[in-house]
Amino acid sequence: MQTGLRGRDLISLSEWSLEEIETVFEVAALLKRERALGIAHPLLRDKVMAMLFFFSSTRTRASFEAGMAQLGGHAEFIESRTTQIAHGDTPKEIGEILGRYCDGIAIRHVDWGIGNEYVRGVAAASRVPVLNMQCDLYHPHQILADLMTMREKLGDLRGRTLTISWAYAASYQKPISVPQDLVTAATRFGMNVRLVHPPEFRLQPHVIDEARSNARQSHGSLELMDDFDAGFRGSDVIYAKSWGALLTAKDETEGAEIAKRYQNWITDEQRMALANEDAIFMHPLPADRNVEVADAVIDGCHSVVYDEAENRLHAQKAVMALTMG
Repeated sequence: MQTGLRGRDLISLSEWSLEEIETVFEVAALLKRERALGIAHPLLRDKVMAMLFFFSSTRTRASFEAGMAQLGGHAEFIESRTTQIAHGDTPKEIGEILGRYCDGIAIRHVDWGIGNEYVRGVAAASRVPVLNMQCDLYHPHQILADLMTMREKLGDLRGRTLTISWAYAASYQKPISVPQDLVTAATRFGMNVRLVHPPEFRLQPHVIDEARSNARQSHGSLELMDDFDAGFRGSDVIYAKSWGALLTAKDETEGAEIAKRYQNWITDEQRMALANEDAIFMHPLPADRNVEVADAVIDGCHSVVYDEAENRLHAQKAVMALTMG
């Protein structure tokens, strides 16, 4: 267990060591057990965390607010469009000022080409930890919950096959932050990772290079595939969700037109039957039901999406307690 995490930012999991991530899992499991037993753990009594949102949220806002309350602290919800941020407050000013008012700052900013830079700008000026609630490039707290759930369901992840696949969605061009953080994190744990997507939906080259390097070091593997059905065969974890053609398309309209070519990329019962008999289906939610994934799968026996969503709470509480305590 690592005990020197107080004051640390969490912007991408790649910036934390495996030992530090394991510490999060240990603390998250402890806090999850204590909550189940009704044991209070006010580890952040009288602490305040500013939660700054540039993008709407359900699970992220609810889990961070609930987590801070359960830790004895308070989370301030700040919506960027209804504050002076919309009229010129800079990242430096936000970091300096909220860092003096609060004990931590959490930010969700997924605008392509802007979000990660903004989070890092705030962190550079802040005297308190900055937590990335999702940016355009990374979603570390979702991935902590994902890995925690996989470990609960499958045990040791070394040698297990994880399929991270693109899926069609009609709602909007979703960020690439989940697959990017997941492919680099899972390869650190010795998993055999399949990254499956049509050619127009590639991830950033440096992310793929990092995942390849991680796989070599952990004795896992990384396989890039463009056959949706082949990606399911013999897999232990199906993590199929949509993301935008952000490295290919000029705008959302062009991205949506490209996506329409692949409307048959839906996780249905026939596809799940290609995976291992005890395979689990994961999705960060919200899902485009019967477009990204069939009701029969997301509500079926293979789905662990609600356990996955619950683990957002426990993993985030662990990060907050370790960095803000």
